Amino acid sequence: MSGAYEGIGPEKTAEIAAKVEAFVRDVIVPYETDPRQDQHGPTDELVAEMKAKARAAGILTPHILPDGRHLSQRETAAVLKKSGLSIIGPLAVNTNAPDEGNMFLLGKVGSPEIKERFLKPLVEGHGRSAFFMTEPADEDGAGSDPSMMKTTCRLDGNHWVINGRKKFITGAEGAIVGIVMAKSEATDGTGGACMFLVDLPDPAIRITRVLETIDDSMPGGHAEIEIDNLRVPADQMLGEAGEGFRYAQIRLSPARLSHCMRWYGAAVRANEIATDYANRRKAFGKPLVDHEGVGFMLADNLIDLKQSELMIDWCADVLDTGALGTAESSMAKVAVSEALSRVADRCVQVMGGTGITRDTMVEKFYREIRCFRIYDGPTEVHKWSLAKKIKRDWTKAQAG
Repeated sequence: MSGAYEGIGPEKTAEIAAKVEAFVRDVIVPYETDPRQDQHGPTDELVAEMKAKARAAGILTPHILPDGRHLSQRETAAVLKKSGLSIIGPLAVNTNAPDEGNMFLLGKVGSPEIKERFLKPLVEGHGRSAFFMTEPADEDGAGSDPSMMKTTCRLDGNHWVINGRKKFITGAEGAIVGIVMAKSEATDGTGGACMFLVDLPDPAIRITRVLETIDDSMPGGHAEIEIDNLRVPADQMLGEAGEGFRYAQIRLSPARLSHCMRWYGAAVRANEIATDYANRRKAFGKPLVDHEGVGFMLADNLIDLKQSELMIDWCADVLDTGALGTAESSMAKVAVSEALSRVADRCVQVMGGTGITRDTMVEKFYREIRCFRIYDGPTEVHKWSLAKKIKRDWTKAQAG
């Protein structure tokens, strides 16, 4: 589950990235105004149509090679940045969350049987997945602190029985594969956090509510879930009992970074739209870009975008050594999410009244990127984690 990535090399990577960019700009951007979208994102019908075109273009799931190998994280960054140039680009080419992170995890930890049954359909783009970890805050369930897990699992013969409640489960409605996290209190060696693969829908997993949120690009939305005596065959446990939190870390560092990659593409596109507007729109006798108040905002955007790009590539290089990169991914997630949020905010400001309308995609980019500051841990949790590391390192240095 560890070790350095070999990769496919810069030339092949650039070729894939260029194909993804051309496809997203030429084929997918026109779908942004397609009426087959609801308050939670494109319908499954629309996603299937876009995926079919990506499949025909030879770029479906471009970060996973035909032989099952993943691109290196640095190579993945080059590709996912381009897929994010449209909010629905990742859905079209199958690099979207949570599927991309779930595919990564199954590829790392899954048995051959699990890969064949659960991973293969996701890689081939035949359905969506969901990751069942976060729990209701009003029940003191797991959120940014996964050790607060309330969902339980117990071994009953050759099955595990799972009970609990989950919340903010992205894409649960309409998913075909679920990864469920639960905690066993057993003392016979099967205790601790566990992960399970389940086919969806399942009558024991009931969606009680799909939340109304400010983002609307995730098919299926973010759901509240009740799990009532879900029986899962023992061979559908992912990896080993009690290792669930360790597996979550294997998934979370790359998943944090892939969020950065995709939303970087969205911020680039927002800046393109705002830049075009500022050069065309005139006020007080000259184009907006010639007014320092506007021009300086666009200059700040370039700075934030470049810093984000470099932070992504730096963290990707760390992960490509085989390191977990927990601290590095926290730093990247904070720096990039905050920087891209500033970019999106400036784009709205540069465009004035037009920026807050849905006449362009800038308003949507703004809302979606704002949510990115919460996804996979809010800024404050990552800073708190880094502060703990600072104290540990200082304490160790004093003892040495």
